[in-house]
Amino acid sequence: MNGVMSFFKVTGGLVSLLMETLYWCKAALKNTDKISDQLLVIGYQTLPVGALIALFSGGVLALQAGPTLARLGIEENVGGLVGLSLVKELGPVMASILIAGRVGSAMTAELASMSVYEEIDALKTMDINPVRYLVMPRFIATVLALPVLVIYMDVIGWFGGAVVSAINPEVQLSFSVYYRNLADLVDFTAFCNGLIKAGIFGVIISIVCCYVGLKTKGGPREIGTAVTKAVVLSFVLVLVFDYYVTRILLFFGLD
Repeated sequence: MNGVMSFFKVTGGLVSLLMETLYWCKAALKNTDKISDQLLVIGYQTLPVGALIALFSGGVLALQAGPTLARLGIEENVGGLVGLSLVKELGPVMASILIAGRVGSAMTAELASMSVYEEIDALKTMDINPVRYLVMPRFIATVLALPVLVIYMDVIGWFGGAVVSAINPEVQLSFSVYYRNLADLVDFTAFCNGLIKAGIFGVIISIVCCYVGLKTKGGPREIGTAVTKAVVLSFVLVLVFDYYVTRILLFFGLD
């Protein structure tokens, strides 16, 4: 019974924070400096690691699929397979996990430390709304940055698949054939589907991490616990919503 009550309490808290954050988005133009700072932090922390992850993910996809397709005589379809896999599924999920692990954890730790050391209460005393001042800039920055990171990782992943397809002796697919097939199969709809998922995942990660950080109470030890909770919950919700968003897109014929 306690578990059920806790579930509904957390769910209600997340929805309430999301609604309040969306309300305070009206003040975004007055807080462009804070949003820009968060965008710079997200880019600095994720771009190098994102490039490495995407490069080898695309390479692994081509390495595994290439020989199988070559035995069937359709090795020219490696480009489309790698392209669709990254655009529709792997790109958004990998980028979201990266953002949650690196940026979301830092976001939670920062807000949790402010909550533990009563800095949140000090903001309220000065009549500064914590959601407008702390959550809204992080929310907007994450929602804007994640789709851009997905595009960045998709392009690098495609290149990784092209390199492996070219040097693999079982495939030996030229760059021109690889990218021509990729362009034939990866259409605008598939590309937009990945960006829709990225935007939704950005909402989930920012709200979850900010909510857990703001609700942290106790001493310094609780900060580490809060970070772990926020990252794990973000991972779980990203994977759960990935399934349901995919089902919705399939239902409307958009996937």
